[in-house]
Amino acid sequence: MSEALNVSPQVTAYGKVRRRIPFPIMLILAGMLGCIIGLGSFTFIYAKGYSYLTDDPNACANCHVMRDVFTAWTRSSHRSVATCNDCHTPHDSLVSKYFSKARNGFNHALAFTTGNFHEPIRASTYNRDIARENCMSCHAAVTSQMSHVGGEATDCLACHSRVGHDE
Repeated sequence: MSEALNVSPQVTAYGKVRRRIPFPIMLILAGMLGCIIGLGSFTFIYAKGYSYLTDDPNACANCHVMRDVFTAWTRSSHRSVATCNDCHTPHDSLVSKYFSKARNGFNHALAFTTGNFHEPIRASTYNRDIARENCMSCHAAVTSQMSHVGGEATDCLACHSRVGHDE
């Protein structure tokens, strides 16, 4: 039995010692990797995860908790000028945009799988900060004229939390 787990050394052409992983261990690792990739792929396709890589607002309505928010957006003044990603993802680079999408996708999948989420859905501090920055960017002509009390940045969402999702 100890021989089966013995990792025998092999000397390469360059004189370095390389240890071989036993075939049963390689088979188990390959099986585990295959299960992870297979289940991940199935879930990604079944849950339409690929749709989140686009800017299509319909992707946001894939989950039932987002349907009311999506419907409210279709009736809002922002529908003609902004999609979900315009307000809810960073604009500074593609890397930060897709990092944010990946982070939110993972967190949403975890929350919806475990049932650990609020209804109606609430924005996290991270997502509120992104939305606030985007409000300030798009409405710079108006926000630049506002005075900031104590040097603090204006929190648009304090008064306009339903903008974009008016009901």
